[in-house]
Amino acid sequence: MNKFMLAVTASLVATTALADGHGTGVTEEMLANDAASTGDVLTNGMGRHLQRYSPLDTLNRDNIKNLVPAWAFSLGGEKQRGQETQPIVHDGVMYITGSYSRMYAIDVKTGEELWQYDARLPEGILPCCDVVNRGAAIYGDNIYFGTLDARIVALNAKTGDTVWNKKIANYKAGYSYTAAPLIVNGLVVTGNSGGEFGIIGEVQARDAETGELVWTRPVIEGHMGTLNGEESTMTGTLNATWPGDMWKTGGGATWLGGSYDIDTDTLVFGAGNPAPWNSWLRDAGEPKDDNSGDNLYAASRIGIDPANGEIKWHFQTTPREGWDYDGVNEVVAYTDRAGNKRFATADRNGFFYVLDREDGAFVSATPFVKDISWADGIDDTGRPIFNEANRPGNPAGAADGKKGEIVFASPSFLGGKNWMPMAYSQRTGNFYVPSNEWGMDIWNEPITYKKGAAYLGAGFTIKPNYEDHIGSLKAIDPDTGDIKWEFKNDAPLWGGVMTTAGGLVFTGTPEGKFIAFDDETGEELWSFQTGSGIVGQPITWEQDGEQYVTIISGWGGAVPLWGGEVAKKVNYLNQGGTLWTFRLPEQLASNN
Repeated sequence: MNKFMLAVTASLVATTALADGHGTGVTEEMLANDAASTGDVLTNGMGRHLQRYSPLDTLNRDNIKNLVPAWAFSLGGEKQRGQETQPIVHDGVMYITGSYSRMYAIDVKTGEELWQYDARLPEGILPCCDVVNRGAAIYGDNIYFGTLDARIVALNAKTGDTVWNKKIANYKAGYSYTAAPLIVNGLVVTGNSGGEFGIIGEVQARDAETGELVWTRPVIEGHMGTLNGEESTMTGTLNATWPGDMWKTGGGATWLGGSYDIDTDTLVFGAGNPAPWNSWLRDAGEPKDDNSGDNLYAASRIGIDPANGEIKWHFQTTPREGWDYDGVNEVVAYTDRAGNKRFATADRNGFFYVLDREDGAFVSATPFVKDISWADGIDDTGRPIFNEANRPGNPAGAADGKKGEIVFASPSFLGGKNWMPMAYSQRTGNFYVPSNEWGMDIWNEPITYKKGAAYLGAGFTIKPNYEDHIGSLKAIDPDTGDIKWEFKNDAPLWGGVMTTAGGLVFTGTPEGKFIAFDDETGEELWSFQTGSGIVGQPITWEQDGEQYVTIISGWGGAVPLWGGEVAKKVNYLNQGGTLWTFRLPEQLASNN
């Protein structure tokens, strides 16, 4: 991998097709209105609430059969690997990120490249789960994205020239960055990656114009936040839920980025697994009456004040975490059928949670995958009812002290749902959740921290739970937890989902199919073979009276690298790197 990294050089490809008059000038008001605006896509999640719902209904269940390719764009070169980006569309230009920390600007009418930026990646970067990038953010005249060496870059959206380039953290210690940044009130808000290396998860906010830090908020207790360059407040209470000095390398990477609820003026970020994986070393292996082994705020959702970085509330989905059930999965703001303001999140641990938007309080939790083994359910307070026999054993109790008891746990550490975003439909009131039915053999091992080295203290092998499928797209009623319909797929699902007012649900498969479903029945209405596995995120927008849909194709991500027996099952899949854009011709919009 490092040879490829050395081959990555800083380059800015001169534009040959940039039209006059392309000015961005994206404002906070435009970002706040992104979900309702149909002529562009300005935010990751098609709205900072992350609903991924479009009010467009020109394309619908009756005419989806007429959707045809408009153009395709190749990312080029040998730098393929996983392509997980969500495009941004504004003022006639589409912006996408690619593997190995690349950025492209593309003419949305023709598919022609306007400019390309390649980050200069140093030797020795440590991305855990492929060299992916999940998208950009746009504000003012700039486009922003993060790089695998844990930096955040601002580029001029018109020319691709570097405006500023800032360090998030030290890549030599295991830090990296792969998520799309979030823009709120002129601040660029980022998390970090590197949870398998004993890093400390943190949320940072920078001035969008200058890149200067405004505030930082670590998410592991005992660490100090900052505000305007000065120490502010401590996260949590030192040693309340962490033993000794374990908090200093406690993990909790904020690697999937966050959402913003404008109604409560709250950023919501998720924190990943505590480090190391071996829960016995964190004093979390056995239950305690005072919950002192919970290891806050790892495996939690955290509400943060965007003005100063102070924590408003938290909800920990997996206290005493011991299976790598990160708490990073996206938190989607919505209003339920009774008019209550809610958050929803589908956790890696296999449970679908509903929280109150005002204070993050627990409302409900229901399983969205089968065969959950680590817990028997969730109690009335939102705390898991642990199955203690399904926790990987303590190596200290083994005869040789080297390997604890092996257990088969479900879901696997890649989760009932991993990073791939779900979508909410304002039309049906349901969520559409890409999930996977798999488990794992997992065991604990002794481990000591070493800077820049993997810090797991565990071994594992992922296995399918069923012979006929792993992937499962589920329509879930958040009021009841009922599964309304299910689409089963042979390979694991690893791409995002989008819904529309036209009654459609879009997603893709590792086998390369881009599919549109009926949102009420789950019937497959349309599909297109893209030539490589889809692990990206679809969008739709309106242009010149026609509706367009875009998805990136390019197999990769964590499954081929960490998937055990499942990786062998999908090793025939081809890599790629193509951005596909489809259109519904105006003359066929009413052709049923």
